[in-house]
Amino acid sequence: MRIFVGIDLDEAIRGKIARFVEGVSGFAPEARFVRPESLHVTLKFIGEQKPEQVEAVAQKLRGIRGDRFEIRFAEFGFFPTAKSPRVFWIGIHAGPELTALAKRVDDTTAELGVPREDRAYSPHLTLARAGGRSGDPKWREGDGPNSAFGVLQKRLAAMGEIEFGTMTADAFILFQSQLSSAGSKYTKLERFALRGV
Repeated sequence: MRIFVGIDLDEAIRGKIARFVEGVSGFAPEARFVRPESLHVTLKFIGEQKPEQVEAVAQKLRGIRGDRFEIRFAEFGFFPTAKSPRVFWIGIHAGPELTALAKRVDDTTAELGVPREDRAYSPHLTLARAGGRSGDPKWREGDGPNSAFGVLQKRLAAMGEIEFGTMTADAFILFQSQLSSAGSKYTKLERFALRGV
């Protein structure tokens, strides 16, 4: 079972992003856009685990404590660079609570032998990938100048700052990810509430 930990988007934010994607996807017809219902803030990708290991992960996650916090979705960018774009993303802005929660999830799952993250936590919402290429934000072999998002970049530059709103993160979720030719399907396995402040 392929699993990860993340924060679900509230429906108002998801709706605004869905309308935005509907309006701009035609400017990058070769790109593969993420279905709006699949959008989430990833805290930790865990990967393939046996059912008993999934239960052990859930048990550990139940012990994590944290307060609710605000997440703002605004701005956009391209990985690895604007001149060599492979991924089109939306910015995620939050206080230190988001990074702290991601670290607690990383530390907790490491106790079960899940490898720790090897780079600093840098949250973003992936909206599209160029062709069938990787969503990894780091520079990869084969990356170089391309026009995959060229028309979209010009259109976005004319729009100015893009704002999708702010939501309260009141829980984090253990998701199952099922891969298919139609894209990934995510199922919520368990929800872990964060405290009110």
